[in-house]
Amino acid sequence: MRTAVRCPWAGDDADYCSYHDHEWGVPVHNDTKLFEMLILEGFQAGLSWITILRKRPVFTKAFCNWDIQRVARFTEHDVERLMNDAGIVRNHRKITAAIANAQGVLEIIREYGSFDHYIWQFNEGKTIRPASPYKTLKEVPCTTAVSDTMSTTLKKRGFSFVGSVICYSFMQAVGIVDDHIADCFKHKKS
Repeated sequence: MRTAVRCPWAGDDADYCSYHDHEWGVPVHNDTKLFEMLILEGFQAGLSWITILRKRPVFTKAFCNWDIQRVARFTEHDVERLMNDAGIVRNHRKITAAIANAQGVLEIIREYGSFDHYIWQFNEGKTIRPASPYKTLKEVPCTTAVSDTMSTTLKKRGFSFVGSVICYSFMQAVGIVDDHIADCFKHKKS
């Protein structure tokens, strides 16, 4: 039996393969899920994605199932609790950024009706696919003009850990861009 060809970054790791096959590049339009992925991408800065992926269940519990309103109300006591949780990435700046970003997401929801509507506006609500499919991972960009704009706009709103590279990774994760390489079974032919 022949195994499916995946993007090489997934390798043979079961967690990576499952994430690649069922989540990465699939369009997300749920505010809670979008918030989760934005925060996890921020926590990933300087680390490998597999580290975050393996800690994801503990992150989910620690951040109240990604309840945006609850996270936005976290206090210094919650920051201390999270700093003592060995199951997550214990970085004070990233933890406080997650709380501030939750507050920013709530402000966006008040203004735009949903975080989904706001975040997908950067590409006019459609998944961006390269004109010519990428044949290797080296061809896949780390940033684009769209991720630059998203980053700048979010930073002006007070968000942290939303540099252009993080925004681009977020865009890939939630299907705003589809960067599955040409021979990957998830690559859309049209």
